[in-house]
Amino acid sequence: MTTAIFPAADTARTPLLELTSADTGTEATPEGLLSYLSDTENVDRLLLAHKALVFRGFGLTADTVDRALDLILRNRLAYVHGNSPRTKVGDNLYTSTEYPQQFTISMHNELSYAESWPTRLAFFCQQAAETGGATPVVDGEAWLAALDPEVREAFAPGVRYTQNLHDGMGLGKSWQDTFETHDRTVVEEYLRGTGADWDWRPDGGLRVSLLRPATVRHPVTGAEVWFNQADQWHPASLGDEAAGALAQLLPPEELPQYVTFADGSPIPDAHVLQVRDRGLETAVDVDWNTGDLLLIDNVSVGHGRRPFTGARRILVAMTD
Repeated sequence: MTTAIFPAADTARTPLLELTSADTGTEATPEGLLSYLSDTENVDRLLLAHKALVFRGFGLTADTVDRALDLILRNRLAYVHGNSPRTKVGDNLYTSTEYPQQFTISMHNELSYAESWPTRLAFFCQQAAETGGATPVVDGEAWLAALDPEVREAFAPGVRYTQNLHDGMGLGKSWQDTFETHDRTVVEEYLRGTGADWDWRPDGGLRVSLLRPATVRHPVTGAEVWFNQADQWHPASLGDEAAGALAQLLPPEELPQYVTFADGSPIPDAHVLQVRDRGLETAVDVDWNTGDLLLIDNVSVGHGRRPFTGARRILVAMTD
């Protein structure tokens, strides 16, 4: 096998490297891809340099993707404390966020609101959409630089996330689905290690509050990146009509998820809309073909989803 080494990425360029069998020097088969991925040190170097890698044309299927994931995600994690609706379909393998296909999912780093997060994610396209459905990726340094100085300054002290998780019936996710358990003791043991404040509600639900930074530094490169989900947790991201309807039902602090500045003061709508829009504007799209595999550095790169038509099935796994 010929090992392909590529030059370090320029952060001003697209945070994405596409690889085909011609680039890897292997056959255009699942076995060819597996032989390339088995050189894990080379894959690690490429991912650090380019931040996102997409492997195309190797004919991966649902029956062969697990072997590829085992090579690039050496300790697959459960989606514990995740806030988006998903279905578990295998060994810590999940569907991508099950959100109505006509809507965009804005840019975010997976579990950036949690005390710990996966270092990398892999996405497998089991079935490409009829139209649309790209996964945009954004360089976290570029996203941070795209924000107005006053917005960056306002977020500098951090953000506070609040989750209101019901007991099986209500808006949003239940605490059972969020933590993949029905045992309160297991939930409490997990939360004790996160620095979160929490309390069980009289109706059986759970409220969790966690203070997190708005930016972090990459553990290897030291680059500062935008790393929070304030725009996704803020009512303004729902649009005027949906936000207004929810406001008639619940105060902000009782919504399934809510976010404020670190001191508890409200985040202006204009700030989160700028964050959302400039993340999407700065991103580049990964257009899917059935069988493609995308690997991203979850600290360097945020991801999202474009609207689509027809059936689409993207599977996701992650590692620490």
